[in-house]
Amino acid sequence: MNIIRSAFRNPPLLTFLLVALVWIVASGSLRGFGAYGHLRYLLELAAVIGIAGAGQTLVILMGGIDLSVGAVITVTAILLPLISPAWDPSGLAGIAAALTIATAIGLMNGAGAAYLRVPPIIMTLAMATFLQGLLVIVAGGSAVTVSNPAVILLGQARPLGIPSGIIVWLVVSIVVLLLVHRMPIGARFLALGANPLAARLSGVSVTRNTLIVHTLSGFFAGLAGILVLGMNRQGYVGIGDPYLLTSIAAVVLGGTSILGGRGTYAGTIPGAILLVTTTALITVVNASPGWRSIMFGTLILALLLVSGREARR
Repeated sequence: MNIIRSAFRNPPLLTFLLVALVWIVASGSLRGFGAYGHLRYLLELAAVIGIAGAGQTLVILMGGIDLSVGAVITVTAILLPLISPAWDPSGLAGIAAALTIATAIGLMNGAGAAYLRVPPIIMTLAMATFLQGLLVIVAGGSAVTVSNPAVILLGQARPLGIPSGIIVWLVVSIVVLLLVHRMPIGARFLALGANPLAARLSGVSVTRNTLIVHTLSGFFAGLAGILVLGMNRQGYVGIGDPYLLTSIAAVVLGGTSILGGRGTYAGTIPGAILLVTTTALITVVNASPGWRSIMFGTLILALLLVSGREARR
């Protein structure tokens, strides 16, 4: 009972317990669900949402929201094979160039929000719309195949039996948790999200921190795009679309307030795993795509009501 009470007072812990409960029930009722290979595969899929959700968490903590995450993932997945130079056999130059472009997009989002005073949700929506149109012109609706060895290694390698995407997610998680909870800049993000006026009067720069969170969001979205490209071996228009709403849902499922000022990336991690697990369970049901979407939306709403109960209090 003490664990249950503690969980309802701690949204990230509650989300972890929900993941454990779903995995236990599914493993006992569905053949092969609890196999190591299948659970490892679910974590590999969750890594993409978790990495994209890292930047989304930072933006939401400051009271904003990044609607360009899916478009940045798509831009990275499509442009990287096109801009990888032939003179670089390692493929690292192409990765660096793609991450630079993704980071620059995030910086432009931050500049629009900081200097033009455009609300982040509007700025990032406009950026996403612009990027989608640009991609249609550049790619023309056709898929591009990746031959970059570093990208392929990132998507396919399994050192010590662990997918490299999970390792990258682990590194990202450590960095973001240290950033939010052990560095002064994390306290500034939370202060600006909780009370922008008080934080500004205390000497916290709204402009600088807005630029930082959106730049980081662009970088993490680009990193997620590279991982998606490596896992799928090709990029196409719309490949990043599913990760926009799931990155937001993972953040909120983890107990982070959508209004900003309260939350932690420690909740986004199990939130991403819970979303992937829910999707895997729904695919088992022999239902039409429409009914699957309805079931997925209903389950997400129910999980949000449970995980957000204490936060609302």
